Amino acid sequence: MMIKKKGFFIGLGLLAFSTLVFGQNKSGNKPGFYKNEMQLLQRSIQKNFYDSASGNYLAVVDPADREVKNGYLREYTYLWSLCALYQAANEIEKLTPKRHLMAPLLKIMYKYYDAAPPRPGFSDYIMKLKPGERYYDDNEWVGIAALDAYARTGQKTDLELGQAMYDFVMTGYNQDLGGGVYWKEGSMSSKNTCSNGPAVLVALQLYQVTKDKALLDTALKIFNWTNDKLQTPAKLYYDNISTKDGSLNKTIFSYNTGTMLEANVYLYGITRDRKYLEAANEMADSSLSFFYGNGKFRDGYWFNAVLLRAYQHLLKYNKDTKYILGFKRCLDYALNHERNSKGLFTGEKDEVRNLVEHGGMLEILARFAWLEKHYDL
Repeated sequence: MMIKKKGFFIGLGLLAFSTLVFGQNKSGNKPGFYKNEMQLLQRSIQKNFYDSASGNYLAVVDPADREVKNGYLREYTYLWSLCALYQAANEIEKLTPKRHLMAPLLKIMYKYYDAAPPRPGFSDYIMKLKPGERYYDDNEWVGIAALDAYARTGQKTDLELGQAMYDFVMTGYNQDLGGGVYWKEGSMSSKNTCSNGPAVLVALQLYQVTKDKALLDTALKIFNWTNDKLQTPAKLYYDNISTKDGSLNKTIFSYNTGTMLEANVYLYGITRDRKYLEAANEMADSSLSFFYGNGKFRDGYWFNAVLLRAYQHLLKYNKDTKYILGFKRCLDYALNHERNSKGLFTGEKDEVRNLVEHGGMLEILARFAWLEKHYDL
């Protein structure tokens, strides 16, 4: 996926606090450490990225960094960042069900809703402010979070949203290159792992609810196509394949491995065919060394949040916490070395990262807040 600028929610002395709590026990953290970090970051996001005057989130903190696209200033966040916050809100509601964080975010997201044919979906920008394009992967991230929420609460509107996202995404599927989903509507130049891996997940999540075999068949069709066209020899995933000449963009991102790893976990749970669990374990081993072997995240926080989802899901069938612990080492490094005095995360040049990265870190911390209650970290 092209990095699109998209813009939730710390108080002073945060770095000093983190320094104090590290080194307190076996893991280096006090009990409840990650939950506290999550709450601090949530407040910081809300303070720095939320624009109360408009009721929208900003893409970036520094006005000078706001994007101008097609002659229009993109002051507010792209949909992608709201997808990140929406998933993070689901993970926080698992910890504190009375928070009800998803509904307000969804209300904001509906400002991006485009009912245009062939199927309604979400645009990447606010419809009243010169809307942009509809990305299949953005709509898949919405569907995944909505269906995760449905599995937790049984709320019918979440299921309906998940189904609507699936219906939209399938308008981007055809037999060019033998199958697969395009990256965005109206552009037929590439088919990407980031639009096919999550498509598999949405189909499998819907199948678990409905038991409609057509959904499982579709999931397997896209799953097998993605493995055939985009999997690396090391069982990771290339970014995309060109529909013009079949050439590969061989960039390897953590989130692409994450969706396909989790697809294997879902398929094992559904079919009990051990080949899927064996593949998941093999992919987890390969990704652990590739993405986390040097103790630092090698790509964006949100990308890593998607791979963490797969690691966490894999724990259901593989109790070895080595993947979580390898990830934790990189997380702790980021918490210690990649924040400023406002508690915002920064890049190599000390620039404040955009909202999607903060949303990704918020999801990571929410997941670790759950993990630290259930595992010895």
